[in-house]
Amino acid sequence: MSQNAITKTIALPDGREIIIETGKLAKQADGSVVVRMGNTMLLAAVVSNKEAREGVDFMPLSVDYQEKFASSGKIPGGFLKREARLSDYEILISRLVDRVLRPLFPSDYHAETQVTINMISADKEVLPDALAALAASAALAVSDIPFNGPISEVRVARIDGQFVINPLATDLLRADIDMIVGASMESVSMVEGEMNEVSEEEMLEAISFAHEAIKVQCQAQLELSELVGKLQKREYSHETHDEELRQKIYDATYSKAYLVAKRGNANKSERKEGFAAVLAEFVESLGPDHEYDLSLIKTYYHDVEKEAVRNMILNDRTRLDGRQLNQIRPIWSEVNYLPATHGSAIFTRGETQSLTTVTLGTKLDEQMIDSAMTSGYNKFLLHYNFPAFSTGEVKPNRGPGRREIGHGNLALRALKKVLPAEGENPYTIRIVSDILESNGSSSMATVCAGSLALMDAGVPIKDAVSGIAMGLITDEKTGKFAVLSDILGDEDHLGDMDFKVTGTKKGITACQMDIKVNGLSHDVLSQALAQAKEGREHILNEMNKTISAPNPDYKPHTPRSFNIVIDKEFIGAVIGPGGKVIQQIQKDTGATIIIEEKNEKGHVNIFASNQTAMDDAISKIKGIVAQPEIGDMYIGKVKSIQPYGAFIEFMPGKDGLLHISEIKHERLETMDGVLEIGEEVKVKLIDIDKKTGKFKLSRKAALPKPEAPQQG
Repeated sequence: MSQNAITKTIALPDGREIIIETGKLAKQADGSVVVRMGNTMLLAAVVSNKEAREGVDFMPLSVDYQEKFASSGKIPGGFLKREARLSDYEILISRLVDRVLRPLFPSDYHAETQVTINMISADKEVLPDALAALAASAALAVSDIPFNGPISEVRVARIDGQFVINPLATDLLRADIDMIVGASMESVSMVEGEMNEVSEEEMLEAISFAHEAIKVQCQAQLELSELVGKLQKREYSHETHDEELRQKIYDATYSKAYLVAKRGNANKSERKEGFAAVLAEFVESLGPDHEYDLSLIKTYYHDVEKEAVRNMILNDRTRLDGRQLNQIRPIWSEVNYLPATHGSAIFTRGETQSLTTVTLGTKLDEQMIDSAMTSGYNKFLLHYNFPAFSTGEVKPNRGPGRREIGHGNLALRALKKVLPAEGENPYTIRIVSDILESNGSSSMATVCAGSLALMDAGVPIKDAVSGIAMGLITDEKTGKFAVLSDILGDEDHLGDMDFKVTGTKKGITACQMDIKVNGLSHDVLSQALAQAKEGREHILNEMNKTISAPNPDYKPHTPRSFNIVIDKEFIGAVIGPGGKVIQQIQKDTGATIIIEEKNEKGHVNIFASNQTAMDDAISKIKGIVAQPEIGDMYIGKVKSIQPYGAFIEFMPGKDGLLHISEIKHERLETMDGVLEIGEEVKVKLIDIDKKTGKFKLSRKAALPKPEAPQQG
């Protein structure tokens, strides 16, 4: 039976192809497509209700990306052996798609809409995250759902000095720029990625290169929509308005809201009360018997407040809290605040505060990764917590949400670029940022606090990292714009851009940008980056007043580590039968010992809480792997006594025979009373039997020879 599938092929700059297919799978959805590149295939389906959800004045959109384990021929781990809740990685990809789609739905469209993206076939070399937004947008393009797209996303990487779109996974390992860029035909709307301390100009060049590839993908979707016949979108009516009331509210409240905005109050609560008082005064003026819809009044007043704030910033070139456009809020920081942690820092900027800790663990603390695409271990973790009290609210604690996971991932990407190289860092590092106050850019406070806490812990990071969130206010009619440094929460909510940039004094290490307006010019973006650099350098200078370099040593209570590289054949000797030897060493010393085989060598990692335990463990392991040398002296322990001599453990796991004739210079007739079990004796290795490998020891060789009797 013919499925009447319709396909569209997109050529990448290097000749590889992406194929979009529709009409074959999931035909009861409003729109569905399969996007394929190599052997990676994503099925995207979108459904939107015909009517708006009652009482909703926003876009109830949900985006879920999930990888099916069968796509790569794997069975999920765990007890249930089935796909469970979305992993952090899947949530991060869901956010990448959501952030580009959401602003492009009509502002008055309130029908519950669900976008589902499943990876149904996996190619280890073709990363799915760069294809997810294309699949979602293409599904919308072949549906009748109102959407001001199309959009797409691509990965842009600089590999060996050349920009590449959607590079192979193995090639990406050599990249010094790795970004996902989302855009429409007209403008860039989302950027997220990491870099090896690159310049602002290099980052802009990468974004421009990505946008050219996105334009091709958007054009392909328009052509696909025409082939399917879905150019006409559904009609809807999700809002009822009272234009007379809207004008009445504007006339009565705009100038008053403008004055509240211009007051320059640095306290968020007092500013909020000021705006609320204007609304309350208007409602009171209507009298107790008015018949206006209170929710409509609040909606119209919110629009007035937004316009007043934006115009105040554009006209007066000042901020809600009285700052200049490029001015950073007051900063104070402190390290070693928590005496029992391995490292800690407080970073406070204005009304945003992070208390961050660093914990250094062993290899046993590594995070195991088991997903459809990858399996392995992760030794750098960063967790971001945002409790309700940080904004003076009451909310149930449901664990980290998508926002927390996204903010934590951005901070992780910013800091991982300055960590010691893999071979230089024996520790599993966990950073935890608890946001105690929040009024703008808590993720950037996490970056700053994380950098300080790492240095306090004595982790030898390459350089300090700071972060800043930039905002933008634009007026399309007049062409005016204002770039804002270190934005407040209100400026994020009412503004047109949230652009977070992190880096060292050498360059950018990570970024995240969301833009709410079309047509952001290269010049505006360039100014934002230049202003961000100025702000980052100011914040770094303030951080350096607290701590400017990693502490020369770890805290006394931090587990110490020591690495020993041994020959491969000694791995079994250190472990012992059934792990008996290594378990006994750990029991005797209190140290933790981990052995890995890498590059035909045994790598022994020793972790201990004090130097005595460390020295003891090192001594025992070195004793096992050391090669006995004929002529060397040893302190041995008597293990057993026989009529013909005693067996002495002169090295860990190595016994030798001390024959009765080698105990003393004088002749001994019997072993009775000569030695005791457990007694320590100094012996010399005098021979190793070439056939059996048995060791022959001498005690008399370690004793001074008796003086010859004097002649009378």
